[in-house]
Amino acid sequence: MADDLISSFRVSAAGMKAQGARLRVIIQNIANADSLPSDPSKKPYQRQTITFKNEVDRELGIEVVKVGKIGKDRSEFAKRFDPSHPGADNDGYVLTPNVNKLVEMTDMREAQRSYEANLSAIRTSRSMLNKTLELLR
Repeated sequence: MADDLISSFRVSAAGMKAQGARLRVIIQNIANADSLPSDPSKKPYQRQTITFKNEVDRELGIEVVKVGKIGKDRSEFAKRFDPSHPGADNDGYVLTPNVNKLVEMTDMREAQRSYEANLSAIRTSRSMLNKTLELLR
């Protein structure tokens, strides 16, 4: 039983770590959502993406979630007409980041809920472990 509880701690802790990484990527995207290039030859901030993978914890023989890869969103940049901006092209358009704040906020809420669910699982496992120890006394 103790091995099962330790396994549940590890699985939940790995989930929390992965969701923490996801939150950091989302926060970076939101922070750079309004960043514009300072020169027409430069590109604006490119939205980052994160993927997860399952990895076997060989010590316990269980699968845990890990960050697979942090990559770039390859979607097109939008254009905004602002001929006075130093990053504007010859037609007066400035490329803007491919970050949609509404999508990022939705992803953030989902990551927060996943993080909280893993934290709740750890609390439940800890409570079960404490009750088991009380019974053994």
